[in-house]
Amino acid sequence: MKRKIVFAYLGLFLMTTIVGLSFIFVKIGLNASNSYDLLAHRFSIALVFVVLLKIFGLIKIGKIERKEWLKIIGVSFFYPILCFGFQTVGMEYSTASQAGIIFALLPIFTLIAASLFLKEKSSILQKTGIGISVTGLIFIFSQNLSSSGETNIYGVILMLLSVFSMVVYYMIAKKIMQKHNSITLTSVMIIIGFVVFNLVGISRHLINNSINEFFEPFMSMSFIVSVLYLGILSSVLTSFLTNYALTYISTSNVSVMNNISPIIAILGGVVILGESLSLVQILGGLTVLIGVSVVIYFQRKN
Repeated sequence: MKRKIVFAYLGLFLMTTIVGLSFIFVKIGLNASNSYDLLAHRFSIALVFVVLLKIFGLIKIGKIERKEWLKIIGVSFFYPILCFGFQTVGMEYSTASQAGIIFALLPIFTLIAASLFLKEKSSILQKTGIGISVTGLIFIFSQNLSSSGETNIYGVILMLLSVFSMVVYYMIAKKIMQKHNSITLTSVMIIIGFVVFNLVGISRHLINNSINEFFEPFMSMSFIVSVLYLGILSSVLTSFLTNYALTYISTSNVSVMNNISPIIAILGGVVILGESLSLVQILGGLTVLIGVSVVIYFQRKN
């Protein structure tokens, strides 16, 4: 059991690294495609990869009873549908580094949700950390409103909704993870994501009479690299690792480990994409990270 827990934590570290870089690859993919087509192609690649793993006997997908299907579909509505949907559309109006800062609030919202719905108690110092993080978020909101107008605020709101979707997923997925193995659940979630996002993407093109443009992004090599990374690593592998971790590690600890992703996203946005952060955004980001660190420190201490 201890070995499985160690593997779960190692997998979480790898997952958070992949997720942190995924913000970069989403921005790269959006240079050649719109968010809906990117999501459709991302999950198409993911499904093809899962099918290949199944064909070559590298994974074993278990059977799921009919009564369990509704539960899994319900969970999938929040992750991957809403989580990736809000995130990708939001990235059209936000930078990778800004998205990373907002994603850093995941442990904060998880703690709040755990207190409200799971009746988990939080200390005064943890509540102080929440207040500090919210203050940092206000800094970011105020800067975006004054410098970029409504479009940037729209991106921030969508990224927050993505975080909320992930929190709900953490809250309701634990029991399901204990009944089914992570490979089976991930495969089902990939199939659901494939169906939903392709229906949305293709329907938009049929309505606009532009179905011939659906595969145009594959003319760009940067898009191909982006969608392969997002489809195989960021969709399939991270789902495997997250579902495996939720089987052996507490929900709160899983969300805490996700705090590595924003740091990678911020650094990647600045270094790889050449994004710039204003002084107010830097101060807001640091305030968010300080608040999150306070919550994490006293959570571990408790």
